[in-house]
Amino acid sequence: MPAARVPVLRKQRDTPRTITTTPPIFRPQPLITWEKLPDDFKLPDDPVDNLDQPLLAEALRDALEQAHLTEPSQMYATNFGICVTVDGTKEIKAPDWVYVPSVLPLPKGKRRKSYTPYLEGDLPAIVMEFLSDTDGNEYDTQPHHPYGKWYFYEQLLKVPCYVIFDPKNGALEVYQLTAGSYQYQHPDAQGRYWIAPLSLFLGVWNGTKSNVEGYWLRWWDSSGQLLPWGLEKNQQAEKAKEKALKAKEKALKAKKEALEKAAQAVQQTKLQIAQQMRQANTDIAFIMQVTGLDKASIENLKN
Repeated sequence: MPAARVPVLRKQRDTPRTITTTPPIFRPQPLITWEKLPDDFKLPDDPVDNLDQPLLAEALRDALEQAHLTEPSQMYATNFGICVTVDGTKEIKAPDWVYVPSVLPLPKGKRRKSYTPYLEGDLPAIVMEFLSDTDGNEYDTQPHHPYGKWYFYEQLLKVPCYVIFDPKNGALEVYQLTAGSYQYQHPDAQGRYWIAPLSLFLGVWNGTKSNVEGYWLRWWDSSGQLLPWGLEKNQQAEKAKEKALKAKEKALKAKKEALEKAAQAVQQTKLQIAQQMRQANTDIAFIMQVTGLDKASIENLKN
């Protein structure tokens, strides 16, 4: 892997620092094959480093589902084993979040326990790692077993987009695979990154979800509109419903007031006509017939 300048996130830092990696010594290219794991293969069962990681991953998918951007043929997963065979040895990494554009359907009743690119569908288009207590593991470039995450995603899988996020301080880095190595992408003026595989912007949002306050990864569409979570969408719907109800009540009130005003105007007109007829000494019975007024109302009018 060629030398590269890599911004590295560190806890309690608001800006990444830069380190320079040195070129590795020459090694023959490993033989990479894409083979199905044996049914009895025991997958690593590493604990989740951070209890908030599943929430971060779920939130990413939640917004995509609410925007109707997910398809049954796609795969969105968290802490899910991605497999490759290198020189006959099974190598597995479980990204905190992974997106695969298209996967082959499983037989009915079968459950996917791991994923082998090409054999089971497309190569992952995006992998994400959320920084945890294992500082720097996401930048590990170790080019031999056990392979570092960076090397695994960049040189073995060749995933087009690699995202590293620190939920403790909201620092975000996005890398694009260019000419065989990851190149740091610069955010736009809003601090967001264009994620080509999904045609969406990815950025950091500070707030509360699932009673957890902190930094979250959020999606924005190409026009800059934030993709809401399900709860937010329901809240928006409730607000819209409430607004529509208030508008309806206001319209009904205005209509009632208009009808009352019109009725008062009609009554006033009848009284004026009755007044004129009384002044002309018209019979009260006839006035009642013409105006529809009762006898008492007519009698109360001055001659």
